[in-house]
Amino acid sequence: MAIDLVIFDCDGVLVDSEVISCRAHADVLSRHGYPITSEQVLVRFLGVSEKDARRMVEQEIGRNLPDDLESQVNAATLQFYASDLQPITHVAAAIGAIDLPKCVASSGTPEKIHHGLTCAGLYDLLAPNIFSASQVARGKPAPDLFLFAAAQMKVAPERCLVIEDSVPGVTGAHAAGMTVLGFHGGSHCPPGHAERLRAAGAGLTFDDMRQLPELVRRVAADTLAG
Repeated sequence: MAIDLVIFDCDGVLVDSEVISCRAHADVLSRHGYPITSEQVLVRFLGVSEKDARRMVEQEIGRNLPDDLESQVNAATLQFYASDLQPITHVAAAIGAIDLPKCVASSGTPEKIHHGLTCAGLYDLLAPNIFSASQVARGKPAPDLFLFAAAQMKVAPERCLVIEDSVPGVTGAHAAGMTVLGFHGGSHCPPGHAERLRAAGAGLTFDDMRQLPELVRRVAADTLAG
């Protein structure tokens, strides 16, 4: 096996944003008659696109949410980003140390991804190869976004390595036929998260971005067991 492309998830892998995003999502849903805490949003919707999360809530409550719900969530998230968002520790150095093509495949909207990476000082390291679930029919855990990213980058799925922090993300990448490393070093990751990522299909898990360049080298050299 050889690796020709490293695909990064964004939230929880590049930027430590999941706690912020969950707070914004919970605030908006609660305001529209669906009381939920940020902790509950994290458990239910981690790694799920906003469009799919909306469908889940609407099916549960039996009514439509406002047409501009995603815009409201994005506006609240971006407001929090400006003051609170930080990159995942050591991720910029890790990106720079990986001598392979790279791209981003995120469940977020293009605006949210762009703003988050810009606030964290990472956008120029990865642009323009940034792909959003809004570009495909089905978000994670479906494989569509990962397959789309690989096609855009002109790399076969089996030669892609995905870095993910969520079970839906790992599931989608695995379904796409890609090798997956599970990252569990974000502030949102609870105890036992590494085990959940491995159960979903992550070949190996890690919690410190300083480990990533060597893990990528091991996978590219086909020395990763399991």
